[in-house]
Amino acid sequence: MELKWTSKALSDLSRLYEFLALANKPAAARAVQALTILLTNSRIGEQLFQFELREVRRILVGEYEVRYEILDSIIYVLRLWHTRENR
Repeated sequence: MELKWTSKALSDLSRLYEFLALANKPAAARAVQALTILLTNSRIGEQLFQFELREVRRILVGEYEVRYEILDSIIYVLRLWHTRENR
């Protein structure tokens, strides 16, 4: 499996870094590193059936929610946010 980030997910990552930079940089870095579990266990997250024909899943990593899609042998990170964010 290969892990790729969509442009929206990269934008989310940048926004979160700025949000957490003053408070807890290491926590954000640990959450992103924890995503490597998807490389060995890609279906660990809960499947979101509202996306019907796509295999979109969500996983909570610490205080972060990550939505990702599995397509063939590639895992696309779609979105990432802190659970305390007002979404």
